[in-house]
Amino acid sequence: MSDALLGQAQDGKTILPGASLGVMGGGQLGRMFVHAAQAMGYHTVVLDPDAQGPAGQASDAQIVAAYDDAQGLADLTQRVAAITTEFENVPAQAFEALSQNTRVAPPAAAIAIAQDRVAEKQHFQRHGVPVAPFAVVDSADSLQQVAADLFPGILKTSRLGYDGKGQVQVANLQELQQAWESLKQVPCVLEKRMELDFEVSVVLARGLDGSVVNLPVQRNIHHNGILATTLVLPGAIDADVQEQAVHVAKSIAAATHYVGVLCVEFFVLKNGQVIANEMAPRPHNSGHYSIDACDVSQFELQVRTLAGLPLLQPRLHSPAIMLNILGDLWFKDGQATAVAPDWAAALAHPGVHLHLYGKHEARKGRKMGHITITGPNAEAALGNALKVAGLLGLPQDFSHILA
Repeated sequence: MSDALLGQAQDGKTILPGASLGVMGGGQLGRMFVHAAQAMGYHTVVLDPDAQGPAGQASDAQIVAAYDDAQGLADLTQRVAAITTEFENVPAQAFEALSQNTRVAPPAAAIAIAQDRVAEKQHFQRHGVPVAPFAVVDSADSLQQVAADLFPGILKTSRLGYDGKGQVQVANLQELQQAWESLKQVPCVLEKRMELDFEVSVVLARGLDGSVVNLPVQRNIHHNGILATTLVLPGAIDADVQEQAVHVAKSIAAATHYVGVLCVEFFVLKNGQVIANEMAPRPHNSGHYSIDACDVSQFELQVRTLAGLPLLQPRLHSPAIMLNILGDLWFKDGQATAVAPDWAAALAHPGVHLHLYGKHEARKGRKMGHITITGPNAEAALGNALKVAGLLGLPQDFSHILA
């Protein structure tokens, strides 16, 4: 396919609207990338093994193939000008192979780091990023050498753990050994449990030219390891915490020569110190509010970084709260049959924006959508968010944030 048909500019950097952009992965993040790309005039091609995935439903075209299928990857490179990913567990080797013939963002090396907690922690340490004390547990000998001051701690699988999966809390060496055996003795990281005050995240975008912009710093609340609520409200996070988090996130992006959208999650300790938890080389649940509350969403930033378009600092035009919607809402009060929540009642409140991901079956723990509540000020957004959360049976443990 010629550069003209692909929309490739003569300088080799800017991919113009009218071109086709590819995305590895067919989940909700891919779906929202597709929506943003199409709104800007691009065509999209999704590669995913699930023919019924949310992104494939919305995309102009879909290639149904495994992420490491050679023919599928070759087909994708022939049909698009550049390729991104919607999740970090796409095989890094496949992404590296794609990069030999097509622009990719983020770089495969950053994906490889994010896929492995050991590599991620060591990468952070090498670049002076503060992290919780940790030890690698990958053998019986390493387990016995764990320092006593790392307890109590959390044992996490090095690979494929997310949303609280692959994590076990341990109080001593005996519990550590039992936990490691329960995790099939795969390589793990033991992290010391810290005295946390709250959690925040930074979503940034870094361009081909090294320019960096970021969304406002988000304050997050998790339940059972899954993000439940994100708050972007004036007064919700001290300025020095925001500055620390943004500075560290930008340094992580620079260290990997990153191009694309990157999220870095942080713990804020009781003493005010900000330490990095993990990074995600893609848009993030905690940045979903930007679709409704910012003039440039994280998904438009993903399109801009991939296409080599100018990056503009996003502006928060409305205070916002994002409520994550899990499949549990379809099974309230122990009912066995799925019953859709009362969306009409929720949408009767001002500033409510409903986003459902097009998943065909509700299951407990499955991310089905989110609701963003915006308002003219922080108090109005918070008040309506509490009403919607109470109506749907979602956690209301964010009522104290502005108190």
